[in-house]
Amino acid sequence: MSSKNYEYNKAVKIDTIKELMDLAEKEDGDKIAFEYRNEKDKSKIEAITYKEFQYDTYYLGTALLQLGINKNHIAVIGENSYKWLTVYLTVLKSDSVLVPIDRELPEKDIINILKSSDSEVLFYAGKYEKYIEKFKKELPNIKYFIGFDRNENLENVLSYKKIMDLGKERYEAGDKSYASIEHKDTNILKLLVYTSGTTGDPKGVMLTEHNLVSCVYYGLQVAEIKTKCLSVLPYHHTYEAVAGILVALHKHATICINDSLKNVLKNLQLYKPDYIYLVPAFTEVFYKNIWGTAKKEGKEAGLKFLIKLSNVLRKMGIDLRGKLFKSIHSAFGGNLKEIICGGAPIRPEIGKFFNDIGVMLLNGYGITECSPLVSVNRPKFNDSSTVGVILPCCEVKIENPNDEGDGEIWVKGDIVMMGYYKDKERTDKVLKDGWFNTEDYGKVNEKGQLVINGRKKNVIVLTNGKNVYPEEIENYILRIPYVEETIVKSVKNDIGQEVALCAEVYLNSDKVKELEIENVEEQLKKDISKETKELASYKHITKIEIRKTEFIKTTTKKIKR
Repeated sequence: MSSKNYEYNKAVKIDTIKELMDLAEKEDGDKIAFEYRNEKDKSKIEAITYKEFQYDTYYLGTALLQLGINKNHIAVIGENSYKWLTVYLTVLKSDSVLVPIDRELPEKDIINILKSSDSEVLFYAGKYEKYIEKFKKELPNIKYFIGFDRNENLENVLSYKKIMDLGKERYEAGDKSYASIEHKDTNILKLLVYTSGTTGDPKGVMLTEHNLVSCVYYGLQVAEIKTKCLSVLPYHHTYEAVAGILVALHKHATICINDSLKNVLKNLQLYKPDYIYLVPAFTEVFYKNIWGTAKKEGKEAGLKFLIKLSNVLRKMGIDLRGKLFKSIHSAFGGNLKEIICGGAPIRPEIGKFFNDIGVMLLNGYGITECSPLVSVNRPKFNDSSTVGVILPCCEVKIENPNDEGDGEIWVKGDIVMMGYYKDKERTDKVLKDGWFNTEDYGKVNEKGQLVINGRKKNVIVLTNGKNVYPEEIENYILRIPYVEETIVKSVKNDIGQEVALCAEVYLNSDKVKELEIENVEEQLKKDISKETKELASYKHITKIEIRKTEFIKTTTKKIKR
């Protein structure tokens, strides 16, 4: 592994999403763009070429123009699907604005976002059919509700299939009104994403087409994605929608659509991808399961020995990881070479483990307001204690650093949003002269890699004046094999001062039984003390709370604090 950054990759420059799609069709029209399970027969795999996908967007776009939908805000909600993606790319290539909505939101929040975003069209999955009558009453500005699973049209509630049939008929009759759209101004609103992160009220992040293509172009200069991915994370989230889907389309990769989070391992074996985008929660589970299985089968010592042996051989130029760790590779489909992880920093030992066994784990950093990618590790310059090198189109500065160099991370560049939709007060708070305040704390190390320590809102300021980043301590506690989830919070005195630290944890009950732990609380105290002993004394845990239920999380598996 190189100790310094190296030359950027060559990537094809594009200015619009239409250029991206046209290039993919021209160069690889017959290549498989998407694979996914048939809706009715899950044992059957559907395959869509780049040319077929391009034409599906022509048909849908032509139909929308026929309905008078032009320069409107178009919302979409539902589980990951090929139909969702046809709406996504169709709208990005049109003169309208896409509003992706979190499929896990309660009904009232969906209504609030549809109102706030000024949406006039809603594409929806079958599970939302029961809400449509209420939506019609409460959302008079919505002209059309288009159901992915509907078979018939009824007033302004339409069938996706019939819409596609209409568009195909019009397109084949010579209507090229949609296909001929060209975007000269790429600095106007194109994607309106509502996010609250893990705290606070939803904010409408305004992203332009220039933001999106900049993430794709400059992202590919630093990232080296493979040829076939399993698409797992929710499409309403920019990490998957932009850094995942759009980057893969520009790379002309094959995207395999994961049908359920419960089926990730099963689908890895089915599709046999060579790369995957994940959040740290997934890698944490994979890591613990691998070591848990090894221990259960009496192979823990053998696995540790093989890792040491492999690392010695690699220093001699001999790489046998594919053979030495074949059983682990088989569990991931046998072809997985790369995991690109984002959403939060990972524990360095997890990154090292996957790299040791021959699956390159590259951690990056992004935030929706930055389209979302800011930095990412590179295969030959990979340090899992960092979130990698900053994109060539970005500048990063650290404001108000402390003695260790940690401060607020501000970002400037082509990927920074326009602002928050209809919210000048919030926009002015975080955008200053083109600089965006991420409200994350961190620093840039001597090698130019970005290091993230935690969220500004989460920082605990103790009475001794010390700042504590709870995420740092949580990563130590997560080393304990039977700890499933945890957050570190403050213990306050009678006048509200933060005087000590408490760990609230959710345990894996099966693992507790397997390890034959009788006094769980006592054992947990000992294990937390052991894992955090190398930390400064003011970072030590003095109180423990054991939860009976999982923490409430976002759809990207971040705990809502």
